[in-house]
Amino acid sequence: MIQPSTKVGHRLLWLSLAVVLWFVDQAVKYLVTQTMHLNSVLPIAPGFNWVYVLNPGAAFSFLADAGGWQRHLLSVFALVVSGVLVVLLWRGVARKLDAVAYALLLAGAMGNATDRLRIGAVVDYIDLYWRSWHWPAFNVADICVSVAALLLIAGSFRGRAETLDTGRQHVA
Repeated sequence: MIQPSTKVGHRLLWLSLAVVLWFVDQAVKYLVTQTMHLNSVLPIAPGFNWVYVLNPGAAFSFLADAGGWQRHLLSVFALVVSGVLVVLLWRGVARKLDAVAYALLLAGAMGNATDRLRIGAVVDYIDLYWRSWHWPAFNVADICVSVAALLLIAGSFRGRAETLDTGRQHVA
């Protein structure tokens, strides 16, 4: 069985990664809100625009038209998840892949929660499109959450497996 890392340096590394990514997310959002007008579009390259939009909902604007209560629900959810992730990272995580995923998830949850608590909606600024089809606008925090989910899914396939001959667990 894999034992969690108990080294303080490892724990601080993952928490520091989350803080740095949260800071990057907030810094880019600050630049967008200070240099662009709300709902404006700045073409960067074919298929890529820089935009300034506010999303009062969750991913893909889920609950965006819910009337305002979603801000509180999503904020509380993000803060609870963030608290759990801080505890998990501080206690130590057995696999580096999981630690990176938890740090990314923490950064993303805190990045969007900061927006919701500060201005009531999430600042999105990356617009990817093909011809007239646009992917919903997103931000660094969303990228962190998406990559974290992919890492956790990938890790579940590489996780602990039962050996047929001994019944003992090993890491694949």
